[in-house]
Amino acid sequence: MKYTKLITSAAFFIMLTTTLAHAKTYILTDTEQNIDLGAWKVSGPNYSIEQRVLRGGKQEGTKVITLTSDHGLTIALSPTRGMGLLYAKGQGIHLGWSSPVKEIVNPSYIQLDSRNGLGWLDGFNEMMVRCGYEWTGHPVVADGQIYSLHGKAQNTPASYVAIHIDDKAPYAIHIKGLIKESTFKKSDLQTMTELVYVPGESTFKIHDVLTNHADYPHDYQIIYHSNFSQPILEDGAKFIAPVSEVSPFNDYAIKGLETWSKYLGPTKNFDEMVFNLKPIADAQGNTLAALINKAGDKGVSIAFNTAQLPVLTLWKNTDTLKQGYVTGIEPGTSYAYPVTIERAQNRVKQIQPNQSIDFELTYSLLSSAQQVKATEQRIAQIQGNHKINQLKTPIAKE
Repeated sequence: MKYTKLITSAAFFIMLTTTLAHAKTYILTDTEQNIDLGAWKVSGPNYSIEQRVLRGGKQEGTKVITLTSDHGLTIALSPTRGMGLLYAKGQGIHLGWSSPVKEIVNPSYIQLDSRNGLGWLDGFNEMMVRCGYEWTGHPVVADGQIYSLHGKAQNTPASYVAIHIDDKAPYAIHIKGLIKESTFKKSDLQTMTELVYVPGESTFKIHDVLTNHADYPHDYQIIYHSNFSQPILEDGAKFIAPVSEVSPFNDYAIKGLETWSKYLGPTKNFDEMVFNLKPIADAQGNTLAALINKAGDKGVSIAFNTAQLPVLTLWKNTDTLKQGYVTGIEPGTSYAYPVTIERAQNRVKQIQPNQSIDFELTYSLLSSAQQVKATEQRIAQIQGNHKINQLKTPIAKE
């Protein structure tokens, strides 16, 4: 009897280790099960995925996951910083920007209500930031509270992080992270973020699912603040997207309305200039926006659906290189005005109890004139004969 038990236990151990050896799902963090793997790495035939834990300064304890693909992209994101994308690169092209904030700042060192609600800027250096989901936009005091700049999601560490690798072609890699905005008496919004990448490709997808776990409806807003700089952004670079309307965000942007889609090189004393856009989509609601370099042989595009993300913001911050030379392409449910203005103009949406809402975006690195031309043709096709209406004054005043 004891011998039989020994054989059974040994067989079970072999079966268990074999299963683990071929496991395609790896849980890196799970607060419910008290799991935190810290430093971790896995490799495949044409990829590697590594999680590092940063040390020192304001990045102490920050986690960074880097996915590297042979002949494809290298993508870095931070579970500590709301699963925000730090950068993507490939074919000698870097997607992201150089912020004066050099560390990947741990949210424990950030006070969102500092500088009259602008504390969010103390950690702002990512390629893509989720601005939301409880609220977004410029800070404002209303309803007896401070609505700090661009919400809390980006400074909320993920409560659950898992990596899944498909066992069937094309063997996509999924990096998931759960962001909880759960506050007693206020909200219980939870977003399962997901980055999907097929090794070797020059595109990747973001698929986020926002769920209201509360028993009451709740407002929500989201802006996918996507930031790019050199080598694509330069003097003579251009922004393209099918749009029906362009308006200046504020009085300062009025002076740049005639050249809203064109870029300067690094320019001292250039303050940020923002434009509100109404995107046009095809019959399925699909559209895209792109940044193209002067020569027309490098670029980046973002595809999204206007049923999920109905508005588009263009942020031009062509200041000096040290100050932060960058532009933002920002699909969203709202513009960057304070939540009070967005609510008054009916752009704040509401999610019902137990309801889930999907958001999908596809980022593509364009590394040749042929790829740029194909993107330009697709945008021109969606634009069709629609004229662009340029409003001369802002649609709101802060």
